Amino acid sequence: MNGRVAGRVAVVTGGGHGIGKAYARALAQEGASVVIAEIDGDAAKTVADVLVQEGAKAIAVKTDVSDWASAQAMAARAVEAFGRIDILVNNAAIFATVPMSRAPFDQIDPTEWDRMMTVNLKGTWLACRAVVPQMRKQRYGKIINISSGTALKGSASRIHYVTSKAGILGFTRTLAREVGGDGICVNCIAPGSTLSEENPDEDVLKMRNAAVSDRALRRVQKPEDLVGTILYLASSDSDFVTGQTLVVDGGSCMH
Repeated sequence: MNGRVAGRVAVVTGGGHGIGKAYARALAQEGASVVIAEIDGDAAKTVADVLVQEGAKAIAVKTDVSDWASAQAMAARAVEAFGRIDILVNNAAIFATVPMSRAPFDQIDPTEWDRMMTVNLKGTWLACRAVVPQMRKQRYGKIINISSGTALKGSASRIHYVTSKAGILGFTRTLAREVGGDGICVNCIAPGSTLSEENPDEDVLKMRNAAVSDRALRRVQKPEDLVGTILYLASSDSDFVTGQTLVVDGGSCMH
């Protein structure tokens, strides 16, 4: 490890499970102090404890990104613990750990549609709203939003999820223009189908393997395939990059 984010403070929402846990660990290994902002408080504590045992600085903060008071409290706790917030990875979403229905558009319950938008889209907005004041004080910040390759090419039987992730693309570009004058970069990653489930059953493995045939790089995508892009966007290597979406899917969606 090269200490690419040494001395920085990173918040990873949904950092207690799956891909979020991989993001948190990579940032910690590269020198960041990490805040695991996760609705599953026990999982957040487990991840933070492991990082501390490995020599990193990390805390767990039980956070519901869809709740404004909770998002504010998370940002305040991060500043209280580490004095600043440099990096925000907006990873929390309904998809795997908090499952979604996979059904035709006219069979999705309106309540589930609303919950999907509240967590995946509103939650990203609220997390940004909570941390940007501190980033503005610093005149520095890196916000990394997580969309999905499905937002660029469509995916049947999960229109609420795809719509929420498509919203992240426009959100990223707009926020980048609003906060660029404050020295804050806002970018987006669009992962492909990733084997992020911690105990995948046969159906999940079949679904993840099915995505391989559509890729230029013919293998299953794992969380570790995304951490390099996270570190690039979180580090000084990307100081003049903002408003961009990087697709990380092994060459399934080329744009």
